[in-house]
Amino acid sequence: MSRGIFIGAQPGMIDSYQSEVPVAASGKRTFSLPPEQTEYIDELVGSGAYASGSEVVRAGLRALKERDAAVERWLREDVAEVYDAIRAGKSTTVPAETVFAAVRARHADRAKKSA
Repeated sequence: MSRGIFIGAQPGMIDSYQSEVPVAASGKRTFSLPPEQTEYIDELVGSGAYASGSEVVRAGLRALKERDAAVERWLREDVAEVYDAIRAGKSTTVPAETVFAAVRARHADRAKKSA
């Protein structure tokens, strides 16, 4: 038996299915999910947190979209600014080797004190 999710051509038209019959080629998309993901969807629906597998998938896609937007915003607003400052010589950096050496030394000191 195949398990999957198909997304129709109209916005918001998402359904889950469990069928031996292939989905007709009418602008729908089929995704295969590993058993642990389908089981998780079933658990969420079974718990009453969601009314259907479609709701679970929509919520997951919304969360993914929000996360992607947050990462993009962080890159644009924070990372790019720091990168530009470093390139312009307006910011100082510390080589990774120096940072890791300091962390290792601090860890060794703590290990000695707790022994």
